Amino acid sequence: MDLRRLRYFTTVAEERHFGRAARRLRIAQPPLSRQIQALEEELGFRLFERSSRHVRLTPAGEALLAGTPRVFEAVDLAIRDARRAAAGQAGRLVVGYPSSVAFTGLVEILRAFRARSPDVEVVLRELPPQEQIDALLDGRMDVGFVRAPVDQPELATRIVRRETLVVALPEDHPLAKRERIPLELLTREPFVTFPRTRGAAFFDMLMRLCHEAGFTPRIVQEAPQLDLVSLVAAGFGVAIVPGSVRAARRPGVVFRAIKGSPRADLLVVWPRHSDVRLPVVRDFLEVVERVPLSLRRRRKHASLMKG
Repeated sequence: MDLRRLRYFTTVAEERHFGRAARRLRIAQPPLSRQIQALEEELGFRLFERSSRHVRLTPAGEALLAGTPRVFEAVDLAIRDARRAAAGQAGRLVVGYPSSVAFTGLVEILRAFRARSPDVEVVLRELPPQEQIDALLDGRMDVGFVRAPVDQPELATRIVRRETLVVALPEDHPLAKRERIPLELLTREPFVTFPRTRGAAFFDMLMRLCHEAGFTPRIVQEAPQLDLVSLVAAGFGVAIVPGSVRAARRPGVVFRAIKGSPRADLLVVWPRHSDVRLPVVRDFLEVVERVPLSLRRRRKHASLMKG
């Protein structure tokens, strides 16, 4: 149904006079009459009883008039919601993350975004990096957090944080007495690591670090990244993990710096150009860019306070 005709009908019904209705609508009377006739033809019944002196609503017209406010309210609400969605103030955002990112400011990012866009529904998916990339490529997810490198032309990336890698050791391990460990001292150690299928690029980077130190890790057990800490505590082996994993505070494990301070970039990843097409993605990326900087400032301030 043409909403313009419905508005014309409402005005005539309120004025009970075609001339006054036409003046109120700022159109000529003949076109107004034709629009009302067209509406009656579309509906298949008369809306008005017309005479030379009076314009009266038919019972059908009375029923239609009673329902028109709800129609216009629904249309206005839909338009308002659409405008808010176009401005990134409403909608739905699916965010993927690996478990370790929970210790790198994800909570602060989500809190800041919800304060900025409280009516956006945020759906969280805890997924390993490779599953995130697959979900981003096939449209099941809007934004993800993975560790570099990412080699997908369809995806855009931005560095969120550069993390130092550390060695996780059982607390009674002889190397735990050192503050900084050269990787070559781990040549004969059993390793626990996450399966390569969970994050091939990051896994390959860790293997490359070991190869550059002159050895191939002897992997004795595989598990998700946070579970690695429990395996280390249980004495299965050692692990190379992002420094943020230290926040897990698992008893029985110590974390030591690696000589040379190798780093791993934490990236925010999204389908290329979706930040242009979807304002909600653009707004989320702006929050991601801002919040880690504030976290760094707080950490620096905290370290100064301790000093």
